[in-house]
Amino acid sequence: MNRSPRTRRRSVAAVPAALAATALLLASCGDSDSDASGASGDSTATSAEPEAVEAAQPRILTTYDGGILTLDADTLQVISDDKIEGFNRLNPVGDGRHAMVSTSAGFQLFDAGVWTEAHGDHTHSYAASPELTDVVYGVDTPGHVVRHDGKTILFSDGDGKIQVFDSASFLGTTGEGDAPEPTVTEVEPHHGVAIEMSDGTQVHTEGTEEYRDTVVAVDAEGKEIARNTECPGVHGEAAAQGEAATFGCEDGLLVFKDGGFSKIQATEKYARTGNQAGSEESTVVLGDYKTDEDAELERPAKITLTDTAANTTKVVDLGTSYSFRSLGRGPAGEALVLGTDGKLHVLDPASGEETAAWDVIDEWEEPVEWQDARPTLFVQGDRAYVSEPESKELHVVDLNTGKILTSAELPEEPNELTGVTG
Repeated sequence: MNRSPRTRRRSVAAVPAALAATALLLASCGDSDSDASGASGDSTATSAEPEAVEAAQPRILTTYDGGILTLDADTLQVISDDKIEGFNRLNPVGDGRHAMVSTSAGFQLFDAGVWTEAHGDHTHSYAASPELTDVVYGVDTPGHVVRHDGKTILFSDGDGKIQVFDSASFLGTTGEGDAPEPTVTEVEPHHGVAIEMSDGTQVHTEGTEEYRDTVVAVDAEGKEIARNTECPGVHGEAAAQGEAATFGCEDGLLVFKDGGFSKIQATEKYARTGNQAGSEESTVVLGDYKTDEDAELERPAKITLTDTAANTTKVVDLGTSYSFRSLGRGPAGEALVLGTDGKLHVLDPASGEETAAWDVIDEWEEPVEWQDARPTLFVQGDRAYVSEPESKELHVVDLNTGKILTSAELPEEPNELTGVTG
């Protein structure tokens, strides 16, 4: 049974990194659908006073089994190696500087050490050593992190806690007691997700540990304005141009816009879209597409392109399989898919036509365990970052030309991949 959400102000649970390590030792093993991990807070990087730099210095972050590497986004040179026990998940906060690390204690803030400040008609950029801060937003089983319209939303699967922040409020956070406080909503615990629209409307899933099929919209005053219960297995979200949000179902997709929901029914009885990638440059959302309900691991070769303006979904046969870490969007909204054929496929989101297929890595096969490292796509600006765990390599692709700008062999096998703009 669902319960009505409760919204209130709550102080941040800033837990010292040492306590996070203790929590790791006490935590029991979770199931394969869990996003939790453990953090020790041990870093090889030393704190240093920030230095002024001529321009913003983007950095790339990648996890490995036992830590996080911070890299220069241009050269891929290793800047720091922060030791963190276990399997770790990474998500950018949205302020161009920080990322959230999912740990056994909650969402722990990682400072990538680069940022830019406005000064009248110009800006000043700075660079410092990366650091796993002591700021931990304590939750039971951290899940999805969503960024939209200047807001960062954290969803906790184990306690149903939804925490909403102004993304920019993290910018000056260094872990010394200056962490921003969220607005908190609580729903029944489940593997869920939430997004906040530009008018303050919060759209979130509802369900239980056993079943979920409901998405609810609550206005800025906390009043429920819309509800849909026709999205079995609801998982994941994406935002599209025109203030629309999509949620994946096991029989199509659910679209929220203009204060209400519309269901786009799949033609097959079972057709799951769980992972999606949206773009502010397009009304179309890119999604995966799985139709074998009984498969231990389905390796799909088709993708979905859902037009949130027309409320239609186009299914496109890519001709190669891919994984849940293969989807991305280019600077003009183009749909990007990293195939197991080693190519980065570029599609026109409106027509579904493939406009390019660039050779980037060797052919690969998706591993059965979702936590295991596999080639991963991350897009920042007009560059695609593609990892190749087997060779410990990372490649930088120019999305304007398809040319590989830089490749580097890393000291560890890369797993999760994200970045900050600086």
